[in-house]
Amino acid sequence: MIKPIKSPLRLDSLLISIALLILLLYVGQNIFMPIALAIMFAILLRPMVVMLEIKLRFPKILSVSTSVIFAMLVVAGIIYFISFQISDIASDWDKIKSNLLIHIQHLQSWVKESFGVSFREQDKYIEQAGKESVEGGKSAIGNTLNIFTGTLLNMLLVPFYAFLILLYRNLFIVFVLKFFRDQPESRIHQILVKIKIAVQSFLYGTLIEMVIVSGLTTVGLMIIGMKYAILLGVITGVLNLIPYIGILIAALLTIVATLTDSAEITTIVGVVVVNVVVQFLDNNVLVPMVVSSKVKINAFMSITVILIGGEIWGISGMFLSIPAAAILKIIFDEVEYLEPWGFLIGDHVPNTIKRETDIPVISDSAKTMESDIADSKFFSRMAQKVSKGFKSIFN
Repeated sequence: MIKPIKSPLRLDSLLISIALLILLLYVGQNIFMPIALAIMFAILLRPMVVMLEIKLRFPKILSVSTSVIFAMLVVAGIIYFISFQISDIASDWDKIKSNLLIHIQHLQSWVKESFGVSFREQDKYIEQAGKESVEGGKSAIGNTLNIFTGTLLNMLLVPFYAFLILLYRNLFIVFVLKFFRDQPESRIHQILVKIKIAVQSFLYGTLIEMVIVSGLTTVGLMIIGMKYAILLGVITGVLNLIPYIGILIAALLTIVATLTDSAEITTIVGVVVVNVVVQFLDNNVLVPMVVSSKVKINAFMSITVILIGGEIWGISGMFLSIPAAAILKIIFDEVEYLEPWGFLIGDHVPNTIKRETDIPVISDSAKTMESDIADSKFFSRMAQKVSKGFKSIFN
């Protein structure tokens, strides 16, 4: 049995270090956020790079370049498809406004009947609210443009950073080995492999989940006769990458899109039903079977780290928070002093509180991890998971 790594950290120094790290990440978000996204991007592409190097005998720089360019083309294709379809929705703006007015009139009639507020009083409230929203909207638009511009610049850096990380990946691995030279080299390699497998499992599982959610939503919207069903299905799948709030935004956009075709309330009800059914399948079938990370994180800590990530880096932070927590759990489990924190993050909940001598020792995570799998075989393993997910959904 491998002995856990000794750590001299005390609780106070640990908390201070975490607070300083969070402050550093917040202050330097324009620097660290694209690097963090690039690391995830590089881990995602590494199996493809290794496959090109080993099976097709590509030179390293050519395999890295091909993988990054391929990923960029896929992302650009999705963005082009969404923007092209949105332009069609914009052409229906007049119809959207007329159908929206019909719903507003129905709502005003309901308010009058239920609360006794006349149409004139309601119009005054709406007019006052409109003036306030316009005044606040000017500054909001300016802030949004600044955020969008900064985010766009950061996104342009991600492929460049990912290229360099993949190209110099051995350099970073040797750096880690030298940094922990007092530990057995095989021990550090084992930890790095666990981190790689955990992050890859999450990222590939998330992409598969996105595709399946897009497909299910598209089929559901087609069944209820929705216009732009494919576009709205793709948008739902992409926004589903944002934990918890993404699906709500997608549902609102889909409801607005219903106004391009019909003003019937039954269509809106159908959209809500489709989103509820898809989310039920996503949460109870896809996430447990497809997004099956090697490191389990309980729901409480998942929500907590997502909120922290959102406060630090916004939407990007919310997406990166789960794999970051998975990495931290692996490290905590391997350090004796930090092992309780790893237990707190994990999803193992004891049924009863036992005496200290009866508390089961958390088994070394090396026992629960599979041996390192060659990256060139990673795609076949994920394909098997997709097949099982589809069989569970449609059988």
